[in-house]
Amino acid sequence: MDTRTMSRPLQAEALPEQKPAYKKYAAAALAVAALALLAWVLLAPAPLRTELSPVTVGPMQVSVGNQGQVRIHDKYVLAAPVAGRLARSMLDDGDPVARGSLLATLHPLPMDPRQRGQSEARLESARALAREAGLRARRADSDLQLAASERARIEKLVAERFVSQQAMDKAGAAEAAARAEADAARARALAAQADVRSAEAALIAADSAGGEQRPLDLRSPVDGYVLRVHEKSERTVPAGTPLVSVGDPAAYEIVVDVLSTDAVKIRPGQTMWLDDWGGGQSLRAVVRLVEPVAFTKVSALGVEEQRVNVIGTPVDGLGPLGDGYRVEARVVIWEGQSVRTVPGSSLFRVGEAWHLFIVDGGRIREREVAVGQRNQDRAEVLSGLPDDAVVVRFPGNQMKDGMRVEPLE
Repeated sequence: MDTRTMSRPLQAEALPEQKPAYKKYAAAALAVAALALLAWVLLAPAPLRTELSPVTVGPMQVSVGNQGQVRIHDKYVLAAPVAGRLARSMLDDGDPVARGSLLATLHPLPMDPRQRGQSEARLESARALAREAGLRARRADSDLQLAASERARIEKLVAERFVSQQAMDKAGAAEAAARAEADAARARALAAQADVRSAEAALIAADSAGGEQRPLDLRSPVDGYVLRVHEKSERTVPAGTPLVSVGDPAAYEIVVDVLSTDAVKIRPGQTMWLDDWGGGQSLRAVVRLVEPVAFTKVSALGVEEQRVNVIGTPVDGLGPLGDGYRVEARVVIWEGQSVRTVPGSSLFRVGEAWHLFIVDGGRIREREVAVGQRNQDRAEVLSGLPDDAVVVRFPGNQMKDGMRVEPLE
């Protein structure tokens, strides 16, 4: 045995270098996190695409309305005061007539005591209506003077900047409505006086001596146009038969029927807008009267509804519109200038409260809000929402608080 070999010291074999344990765990954690992130990116639901709308601050109106029509303010129908033979009329529909123009000629038939009593009663009734029309005309003149003085007072306050221009517009519309009502009241008084003269002439014609009675001439009570000739040909007509209708097409009014629950919110003097009448812009009118009596009307769905006629006086010229033309009328029952609003479709009920979704950092958050006035498009938000918020316009059942969304282009 080689002693030199035995005496050589033993040398340890070199072992591979070992990594610290915490580095192994960190690398594994990073790998797991990367895999989890990749899985989330690949499997996470995409943001829901929906239509968004910002909160707006500006003017807002609340109105009620329905389909209505234009009609002549005062239409006068001349009827036969007594039974007689009517002469053939030379008038046509649309012919202009002046006050006192001959409209029809009637040859009265002999009266028996009963017919004479009816004629005398008709004369007394005409005289009573004439007195009433005169009183209404004086009242309308007083209302016009009051409206004119109120408009002058408001005009001074506007000049001194104590009230807004909106108050001036309302005062001007009220004066225009009062003026139209005064003109109409005076025209009704003239027509009532003409009825008195017609009833008196009927008795005079019936009392005329001799076999051939004097003809009875029926004349126009006002300046205007012939709206309709009811009896064109010569024939014998009984008392009370409509003969000719006369009116002034320049003096129109708007009539629209609304639900009785909406009619209680309407007051004379409020603004009425006429839309979809065939022209390019809306026409302005003012409410003159809310009729005190409702009537029953069956809707298109077969539901009985209690409705009320609302009468308006045009402020703007009606142009080509005529008697019986259709319009879409709406009455403004509330309006504001700087109102914070959201689309009405963005609101939904949760119990008795109103909720909506706002967008915060790409996610939706459900909020409870206090709602004020509403119209068919937008709703007033009183509290619970910042001015710069963006809301979901059409929230769906699948939307939940915290869900990611993106705007629909």
